[in-house]
Amino acid sequence: MFNLISRHSPDNAKNDILSGLTVALALVPEAVAFALVAHVHPLLGLYAAFMMALIAAVLGGRPGMISGATGAIAVVVVALVMQHGIEYLFAAVILMGILQVLFGLLRLGKFIRLVPYPVFLGFVNGLAIVIFLAQLEHFKVTDATGHKHWMSVESMAVMAVLAIVTMAIIQFLPRLTKAIPSTLAAIVVGTVLVMGLGIDTKTVGDMASIAGDLPRFHIPDVPWNWETFTIVFPYAFVMALVGLIESLLTLNLVDELTETVGRPNQECIGQGVANTVTGLFGGMGGCAMVGQSMINIKSGGRGRLSRIATGVFLLLFILVGSPLIERIPIAVLIGVMFMVVIGTFEWGSFKLFGKVPWPDVVIGITVAVVTVFFDLAVAVVTGVILSALVFAWQHAKHIGVRVYFNEKGGKVYALSGPLFFASTQNFQELFTPRADPDEVIVDFQNSRVVDHSALEAIDKLAERYKRAGKRLHLVHLSPECRSLLKTAGDLVEVNVVEDPTYHLVVDKAAERLQKEPAAR
Repeated sequence: MFNLISRHSPDNAKNDILSGLTVALALVPEAVAFALVAHVHPLLGLYAAFMMALIAAVLGGRPGMISGATGAIAVVVVALVMQHGIEYLFAAVILMGILQVLFGLLRLGKFIRLVPYPVFLGFVNGLAIVIFLAQLEHFKVTDATGHKHWMSVESMAVMAVLAIVTMAIIQFLPRLTKAIPSTLAAIVVGTVLVMGLGIDTKTVGDMASIAGDLPRFHIPDVPWNWETFTIVFPYAFVMALVGLIESLLTLNLVDELTETVGRPNQECIGQGVANTVTGLFGGMGGCAMVGQSMINIKSGGRGRLSRIATGVFLLLFILVGSPLIERIPIAVLIGVMFMVVIGTFEWGSFKLFGKVPWPDVVIGITVAVVTVFFDLAVAVVTGVILSALVFAWQHAKHIGVRVYFNEKGGKVYALSGPLFFASTQNFQELFTPRADPDEVIVDFQNSRVVDHSALEAIDKLAERYKRAGKRLHLVHLSPECRSLLKTAGDLVEVNVVEDPTYHLVVDKAAERLQKEPAAR
């Protein structure tokens, strides 16, 4: 059982536990900050963080990935909390979890594979920029009127020096020893340095107190009727979508870093159960976290034990460890997150200019910009749509034809390339019904009919030749095409000899989904 929890063997348990402690320390100010963004008590963010970490660790499909309260969810729920109150937030989190479980049970998690690499690259770079900008907020203070402004130059200098020292320890300590995670060592050294020298700087306790009790089971105090459902469902749906997109893209990132394969559908279920329980125990909900997952992987955490340790340490911080945790300098944690930014950002992106197609570069930049200024879900959907349009536009030009006359004097159009919605116009322009002889053959041997728009294009071509009084022969069409063509009659002949066995893409996909064994 112990081996199942720790990813590789008991030898990795030490790394998992120490990594979990490191992640928990770095997660505290993030959870508090996200709770404040959502206009809820900081403990709600911490409750969500430790419950998400624990439950997703046991039920999820990606060892080593850290879940908790996130900014992506916090931004979505602000309006709900402000307009309807905290109880409606709990109801939305419960419904969010149910939707995520259904998503996993329907085996829809694997569709994250449809996200093109330029979109994934933009997501990673955009998240790195978001994490960086979030750290800059810690260099601001709130005045008596509630407005934020930059702190004094002296205070900023002290925080900058502490952050740089932290980054230096994280970078160079592994060259001396790997007995403990360098990030954990940096946090401890930075905290001891500030306490020992009596340095006056911003600490975790200055943000909010993290002391609290165990969360209690609580059914949201809302009217359980249709009106409540109409209020809660839009928020729950967006939260579920944002949470799953960020979680599954983070899963892909961890897969790439660890050279292992996670189970997206199982992770959807794990995230959903975690959010449902979180909502029933007074948490604000959450999803996987890119920054904390990166800290975990870089600190040696690979197994479920690292996720469990993160949740357990967070709970201990809340129950008994708050006096110590609240004395950790914010500047030290800023240094940790700056190293996450450096490790997360794909610096090789700058080398892609001129080496990959320009549409891919534009898509990556667009996704990164939208991630920074809007949110992750909008960015990914925008990137996928742009990628699909670029793909369609490029392949629309691939339809071609070789024209020749056979021994009987008939004109043969030998097509090549895919025929689908984007190439139908070019397809029609290849033919000259009025100038053609009475016998015309269209050969689909080297072409593929992809969708319903293609069928309509073939049918429209048949109508053109029918009006011109010409006899049209369609050869090497698939059975689906022959059965769906509406314009036939005596003037159009479909040759059934040596017809290809391929199916329309939509039919083939459905067939594959039916036969495919249950995804992990």
